[in-house]
Amino acid sequence: MPQADSKLGEFGFAGDDHVVPFQVEALDARGRVVQLGPVVDQILNRHDYPEPVARLLAEAMALTVLLGTSLKFEGKFIMQTRSDGPVDMLVADFATPHSLRAYASFDPDRVAEATAAGKATPQDLLGKGVLALTVDQGRHMQRYQGIVELNGISLEEAARTYFRQSEQLPTEVRLSVARQIVPGDGAREHWRAGGLIAQFLPEAPERMRLPDLPGGDGDEQEERHDLTDDSWREVRALIETIESDELLDPTVGAERLLFRLFHERGVRVFEGAEVRDDCSCSRDRIKLILDGFSDEEIAESIEDGRIRVSCEFCSTEYVFDPADFTPPAPGNGATA
Repeated sequence: MPQADSKLGEFGFAGDDHVVPFQVEALDARGRVVQLGPVVDQILNRHDYPEPVARLLAEAMALTVLLGTSLKFEGKFIMQTRSDGPVDMLVADFATPHSLRAYASFDPDRVAEATAAGKATPQDLLGKGVLALTVDQGRHMQRYQGIVELNGISLEEAARTYFRQSEQLPTEVRLSVARQIVPGDGAREHWRAGGLIAQFLPEAPERMRLPDLPGGDGDEQEERHDLTDDSWREVRALIETIESDELLDPTVGAERLLFRLFHERGVRVFEGAEVRDDCSCSRDRIKLILDGFSDEEIAESIEDGRIRVSCEFCSTEYVFDPADFTPPAPGNGATA
């Protein structure tokens, strides 16, 4: 009889750049945890954003992979903000099974002013606008999109609002970002991001009638308050004990963190889903877009005799010869 590779009670650790699903059956809760290391560090260093912008985009990436890895089909999850703050747009998308990319659009002067004034929190940087969460199942399927108003709230709060209003699921979200010095790698600081999402999914639907779900007031709201479920209250109370460092510390890891939180109730941990810094841009894709340009648009795109296109996500530059998109002049082989 072959020997097992590990002893009873032992298990492997997913490590950085893996989203770890979990379930606490005794509390009817499910969720996912992630610690992003090299992936988030590579993406942020590639763009060299100001620190407050980098922190905000790292939060967006952590939230995106927590939600995107829940897709059970081939597709893409896209998180995008549009707002009037110093950071007017964040875009992060996760394409199954493992590809993450992200970028931020911001006003350098306004970010510098906000930082100098001590007003560089996520709420300050985003300002007022909207957060769109989009599920794209491919060309032949209709997109699903949920919209949350941004009105001086963080990405954590926006995600909770989305699930309360759009999905009507009691949901808790925690996000954390920091720069840390990694032992053995000199003095350079590395970006890390961590996140946890937990949801209440009991078999009896009436148990989800919590006071933070939309709808009702007066007597009905009081009835909802009376129906607050002790299991979900316990989940929320435990999650509130998480320190920001615990979500980031590679020596803790997702599995140890989950054990710390739920060991008295018992927590089931599933195999982690890998996350990679993997942009989907290519020369052929860019050329296909340029093929749809008019002659005037092609002419406006020419600089120093070439057309140069840089990917906003990965900063790769593609160079094209304008002749590839300009029809030949009459008398030079052109046909009517």
